[in-house]
Amino acid sequence: MSVQRTIAREASVTGVGLHSGETCTLTFKPGLADRGMVFIRADLPGRPAITSHPDRLCQRQRRTALAEVIDGHEVEVHTTEHLLAACQGLGIDNLVIELTAVELPGLDGSAKDFADCLRGAGIVEQDVERRTFDVTTPVSISDGKSSIVALPYANGLKITYTLDDHGGALGGAQIVEVELTEESFATKIAPARTFCMAKEVEMLRALGLGKGATYQNTCVYDGDRLIDNTLRFKDEAARHKILDLIGDLAHCRRRLNAHIIAVRTGHRENMLLVQELNRRIAEAERPKVAFDIQAILGKLPHRYPLLLVDRILEYVPAKRIVGLKNVTFNEPFFQGHFPGRPVMPGVLQLEAMAQVAAVLLLTEQDSGGKIPYFMSVDKVKWRRPVVPGDQLRIEIDTVRIRASLAACTGRILVDGQVVCEGELRSMLV
Repeated sequence: MSVQRTIAREASVTGVGLHSGETCTLTFKPGLADRGMVFIRADLPGRPAITSHPDRLCQRQRRTALAEVIDGHEVEVHTTEHLLAACQGLGIDNLVIELTAVELPGLDGSAKDFADCLRGAGIVEQDVERRTFDVTTPVSISDGKSSIVALPYANGLKITYTLDDHGGALGGAQIVEVELTEESFATKIAPARTFCMAKEVEMLRALGLGKGATYQNTCVYDGDRLIDNTLRFKDEAARHKILDLIGDLAHCRRRLNAHIIAVRTGHRENMLLVQELNRRIAEAERPKVAFDIQAILGKLPHRYPLLLVDRILEYVPAKRIVGLKNVTFNEPFFQGHFPGRPVMPGVLQLEAMAQVAAVLLLTEQDSGGKIPYFMSVDKVKWRRPVVPGDQLRIEIDTVRIRASLAACTGRILVDGQVVCEGELRSMLV
């Protein structure tokens, strides 16, 4: 089992945005488990935060960007791909990134300075399991000229990239293959700088881009000649394409166990693959129904408005049961419980746990017309409010079942975070 990781202490870097030309300081801080990459625009009023997520990706020319409407204002963060690649390559799952401008600094045009800074801050493990996804059947994207495919691979992430010779500028096709580890990323991929053709420079500047680009932080090819620069690798261009691909794969909802084979792809093809992988991840993780609502109605005596479980997702006889409850604004208790700021009453969260536990007890025992009653609750804690739109995952584990008596521990989670927990005892009467 692999666990999530973050940095041990605060660190920062300062540089100029490749496209905006604006100076930006990034301050990296340790992130909480399961929070992911959180970007804070420290230069804006209220310091709005955007969590990196596939749903927040937006189209911006020649760069990856995140956008979200916060308090009625659209907040954006530009050119995230090199930093996200560094986090992905170094195995960092959670990080807080404060920035003082809209675009992250380009630094030397690679991910080397990001990787050096993060490694210098110390990378530490967190006591939470890292969720992964095994590619079990091929996933492919192709437009006739470019193609990318994800194949089954059991041992982490392996990438094979083929880049054409760009009209002879690169001196032939470049093929690079790497098995992604912290060390292989830091030494073989992170130092590879962005590149373009000399004829593209004026076009980019006419579009208002590349204001912070120089011949030192960008490998500019004029014919087969590199302008005012020296290559770090013979196949640096293909290695940088892998760097960009790793940054794009950071938008997968889970870390991948896969072999990615790409030919002439850019951000567009990479993100099409990511979208399909995310669809498959969601499908694989969609809750499987153990008991549907009809089965629940056949077991519990509760009915509207006090039936507080929609379905049972998991059932392990005598040991464990997991239920689901979708909380909507139409719940009757919201009419009187802070209608201006609706919050699900804590006692009803306990009731939801008790009902899921009752399904387990009624399934285990021949109820003979008996109904479940609370005997006691203990060590109850509420961690955060439950509001309309939340989906409650109600997990019940048995401590003991004896005759018509059951002692259980229960907890409710929303988006992976515990909102309520306690110990329950009930019996059939």
